[in-house]
Amino acid sequence: MAGLVPPGTSSDACKPAHSKADEKTDYMNLPCPIPYEELHREALMSLKPETFEGLRFDFTKGLNQKFSLSHSVFMGPTEIPSQSAETIKIPTAHYEFGANFIDPNLMLIGRVLTDGRLNARLKWDLSDNFTVKANAQLSNEPHMSHGMFNFDYKGKDFRSQFQMGNGALFGASYIQSITQHLSLGGEVFWAGQHRKSGIGYAARYETDKMVATGQVANTGIVALSYVQKVSDKVSLATDLMYNYMSRDVTASVGYDYILRQCRLRGKIDSNGCTTSYLEERLNMGLNFILSAEIDHRKKDYKFGFGLTVG
Repeated sequence: MAGLVPPGTSSDACKPAHSKADEKTDYMNLPCPIPYEELHREALMSLKPETFEGLRFDFTKGLNQKFSLSHSVFMGPTEIPSQSAETIKIPTAHYEFGANFIDPNLMLIGRVLTDGRLNARLKWDLSDNFTVKANAQLSNEPHMSHGMFNFDYKGKDFRSQFQMGNGALFGASYIQSITQHLSLGGEVFWAGQHRKSGIGYAARYETDKMVATGQVANTGIVALSYVQKVSDKVSLATDLMYNYMSRDVTASVGYDYILRQCRLRGKIDSNGCTTSYLEERLNMGLNFILSAEIDHRKKDYKFGFGLTVG
């Protein structure tokens, strides 16, 4: 058999080369995973655009490099709860004034609306690894005011978070990188006001071309999502939501297409609801928005357009 090998060629050359999949994982140099609350962020970008109905106008004026003021006007119908199958809407309009302070380590955002609501957000990076977040909403309506504090810690290959809010709400989450592409995590929460608790688990597998995520909780929710990155500008996404308590299942497929001057996102779900969202850049600092959502089963049709300046 040795005579069959050409001169100057060793028998080791006949062995197949090792592929990247055969390389051993360096467990001492794993990447840091994304936050647990953002497990489905790629799928949400395509499948959950911020659709609206009516007219929206947003204007932001920067006073300096860190401080800016914003003005927003919205005119359109608002859905109200109803026991019937038909959707009931009432015409509404409101104005919103906001102030923003954005620093490399500190972000403060405040909003006040004409209906009396006040929203505030805080993000403070105390160090490269530790971040404090706070969200609050004050309202004249009973039981509509709430507040939440988040304490995030970012490790070399893990992230952890502790939450506490009004109504004796406490929660904690942890996510750990297992390999270069796979991360596993879990969460727990306790709502003292409603005497409810829960626990959940999640897995996320990510490469340069795809992201697959699975999440399950004892509250009955099973959430699966998959995103395929066709190119740098095109992504296709799908998700499945299943509640094994109510036996409710919803699946959807969507797309995210980034062009030179615009971004187009849309989806269609198993209930027959179709959504489309277009952001067109008319000029530097000037964007035009078109929003559409059609639900033939509920006979609910939502169309909106808006303009963003600044």
